Amino acid sequence: MKVLIIGGSGHVSGTLANAALTAGHEVHTITRGQRALPDGVHAITVDRKDHNATAFAIANLDTKWDLVVDCICYGLEDIQQDIELFKERAKQFVLISTDFVYDPEKRQFPQSVDNAQYCDLDSNMTYGINKRLCELELINEDTGDMQWTVLRPGHIYGPTSQLGCLPLHSRDTELIAKMKAGTPLELVGGGHFLQQPILATDLAACILSVYGNSKIAGQIYNVTGPDIIASKRYYEIIADILGVDLTIEEVHVAEYMAAHPDHLPFLCHRIYDITVMKDSGLHVPATSIEDGLRIHVEGLDS
Repeated sequence: MKVLIIGGSGHVSGTLANAALTAGHEVHTITRGQRALPDGVHAITVDRKDHNATAFAIANLDTKWDLVVDCICYGLEDIQQDIELFKERAKQFVLISTDFVYDPEKRQFPQSVDNAQYCDLDSNMTYGINKRLCELELINEDTGDMQWTVLRPGHIYGPTSQLGCLPLHSRDTELIAKMKAGTPLELVGGGHFLQQPILATDLAACILSVYGNSKIAGQIYNVTGPDIIASKRYYEIIADILGVDLTIEEVHVAEYMAAHPDHLPFLCHRIYDITVMKDSGLHVPATSIEDGLRIHVEGLDS
């Protein structure tokens, strides 16, 4: 198939580009050209935030795609342009959203898409709010013959990003060095919050499995890894891989929240039922958290 990835050199988008190439697909990307792309990619070099330039670049190509995936859609103007540009140029469209769209204080266990409570649009949870507004635009606007699907991943990990899934050590560039030095890790709530991280390569496989599946048109899915773990377990696994001892110091939730109210989406249980993905014919992530973190750690520590 011919696939267009909006943002083809980042953590998720770069992994997706490599996976699509490996599968034999024709891969096009929209990037600013600031990072190298895999060999074989057809590069469209433009800043997608410059909507006029993006529209001009797409119009000049005079082509259509089987699948368009927007990995960097962060606001209404982005999704509005996606609909305008691709409703007659794409058979299928995937929006990479987030599980931060859910109200962290009204979550279900496991959290389903049905009957969900969403983050307050008047709150300071900007990232989740903007992603939810993008979802609503797809739901409510005319997308022509373009079939759309929304995927809501939780924490995405893998060697194309930094380690760490919880404040105060989320995407911590110095995490491996700190752990090797025996520095205690400060985790909010002592790391007791449950979550279900997904390896980036598993997410990429899930995205590619959207193509040709008419059952998932107009549907939204939570996309997670197979293992539900306490956040502290994530760091324990890393310590085991590194062969070091781990000391965790608890940061009290109320104290942290008073200083960082916008971080509330991190500080809740984030767990899901992935059988819904299987029943819909999507690729079901199967990489264990132990195997995935070994790939991640060894990729950064080599």
